[in-house]
This record gives sequence, structure tokens and C-alpha cells, in this order.
Amino acid sequence: MQRLTVRGWGKRKLAEGRVARQNYNSGMALKDVLSLIDAEIARFTQARALLAAGSAVTVAPRKAGRPPKVVASSPKASPRKKKRVISPEGRARISEAVRRRWAAQKKVAAK
Repeated sequence: MQRLTVRGWGKRKLAEGRVARQNYNSGMALKDVLSLIDAEIARFTQARALLAAGSAVTVAPRKAGRPPKVVASSPKASPRKKKRVISPEGRARISEAVRRRWAAQKKVAAK
């Protein structure tokens, strides 16, 4: 890696196309500087007017936090489902079927 001195670094910056610091007191009159500033202000004003005229669509400011859930349909449109209740006879049939299955598994495991 090449070691650069202070002078070498400054020359490298100028060689890469970076803008060097200008001393306005040395060669440029105050009137020239003011006219350049006025020209820039005019350009920015014109650009701002163009952008303001083109931005007919305004965006609402966002609120902080998580956005609310989007519900596809209203809760009134889909009524709650009725809770399913099993009859005592149905419960007895299920318990008997489970007992038979366990007995069959124990019989297979015992062999």
C-alpha cells in the first residue's frame, strides 16, 4: 500500500475530481458571489414551483405503531357458529370404541 503524505493526499483528491476549497476573497468580487447566489435561489424557486404543481396527490401522514388489521367482511355479516354439543349417547359410543381400540393394541403388543 502506498503511503501518502499530506501534500500527496491533496493532489490525489484534486486528481479524482473532488472540488477543492475555494477562497472567495482571493479572486472573486463580492458582487459576483451575490449574483451567483441569486441565480441559484432563482433556480431552486423554479424547481420548487414545478414540484409543487406536479404533486396533486397528497399522502396522509402515517401514524406510529402497527397498522390495524384489515377485516375482509364485517362481523355482523358472518354470525358466530353455534357451539357443538355431544349427546350422552354419542359420548358413550366414542368411549366404547376407544376401549375396544386400546384392547386391540394391548393384544397385539402382548404377542
